[in-house]
Amino acid sequence: MFYGAKVDVFEKARLLRENMTIAEKLLWERLNKNQLGVRFKPQHPVDIFIVDFYCHKYKLVVEVDGKYHENNIDYDMGRTAELERFDLKVIRFTNEQVINDIENVIDEIKQNLCERAT
Repeated sequence: MFYGAKVDVFEKARLLRENMTIAEKLLWERLNKNQLGVRFKPQHPVDIFIVDFYCHKYKLVVEVDGKYHENNIDYDMGRTAELERFDLKVIRFTNEQVINDIENVIDEIKQNLCERAT
């Protein structure tokens, strides 16, 4: 479930959980407590990475990207490729999508859950 994550990655994940962005907090309010019928974990260690939200049952990773990611597209593509080696599906949203259009974000997450269920 943690795909070989080391102790220091767990510590960093804990710190990130304590300091979520506004967009991450908004999305977590909708994913927390199995509201979509499955459990998501916030700031979850996967190997050397920490993903924003993770659903183990369907191996779905949900990332919320801020402005920082606009200049790091190649890094994000490589990171996604590494996560896909673990048979994980990665979907990405911008902070603006989460803040301004949360219902469509939730609908897309639900759609991906359904696709992974088959």
